[in-house]
Amino acid sequence: MDGLFFLEVTLAGLGSGGLYALAALAFVIVYKATRVVNIAIGEFLMMGAYAFYAFAAGMEWPVWLAIAGAVAASGLLGAVVERLTIRPMLGESPISVFMVTVGLASILVGVVELVWTADQRRLPEFMPRSPVMVGEAFVAPKVFYGFWVAAALILVVLAIFRYWRGGVALRATAADQGAAYAMGINVPRVFSLAWVAAGAIAAVSGVIVGAIGGISSSMGVFGLSVLVVVIVGGLDSVVGALAGGLFIGVLEAWAGAYLGGEYKLLATFLVLVAVLMVRPYGLFGTREIERL
Repeated sequence: MDGLFFLEVTLAGLGSGGLYALAALAFVIVYKATRVVNIAIGEFLMMGAYAFYAFAAGMEWPVWLAIAGAVAASGLLGAVVERLTIRPMLGESPISVFMVTVGLASILVGVVELVWTADQRRLPEFMPRSPVMVGEAFVAPKVFYGFWVAAALILVVLAIFRYWRGGVALRATAADQGAAYAMGINVPRVFSLAWVAAGAIAAVSGVIVGAIGGISSSMGVFGLSVLVVVIVGGLDSVVGALAGGLFIGVLEAWAGAYLGGEYKLLATFLVLVAVLMVRPYGLFGTREIERL
């Protein structure tokens, strides 16, 4: 019985970890291209979820069209944020740009509370409800299907950025902005592309998270765990985002099941401190060496 419980908890953790990995991928794309630490990633998820709610519940669009609309709206939000708040800050100190994203997070929460209030809401049901069994272990259907949607989207994004011309430009810019300029790449356009892609990915993650636990103006708390994921995995590492997401998801599940829900964040932040003490640039991050 104990073994079955452990398996069920682990599978639930992997389901959550898949969503962490998806959101972390959105974070890493922005950081790799622009070197901006987007602390508002949780609020981007929130805006994507509320856009879906507005289209599906408010305008009564079909679910597939509401999801597409939410992805498009969140991508547009990313483009607007990059153009109006991030691009004017180019050349400023990293802490200044970081504080801009902190302010952005507060603004997005304020917008949601003005339009929809702070009350929690349920998204329209669109996932199968039939029980899912993995061997003898039960997995909540929303967690199970949410994980596979996240995994499929991660594979699609990785394929796009490996083979699509825009993806190649983004990877070149992430590697060396000066060399990218010299090769004729429109670097500001790549910056915009990174924010659009991050917004679109965050919208999908937000819709899945909202479908599992509902939506509210406090959804941005999800971004705290995502921030832990990317720091542990490495701010500039896609592999680190994926591995870190799964690891933190399982760790939180184990801590919640065996120690209590109040220990979930404590466990993840203890791991964060331990990793930073050993590898300050993350488990898979790039070690930057500055020569004077």
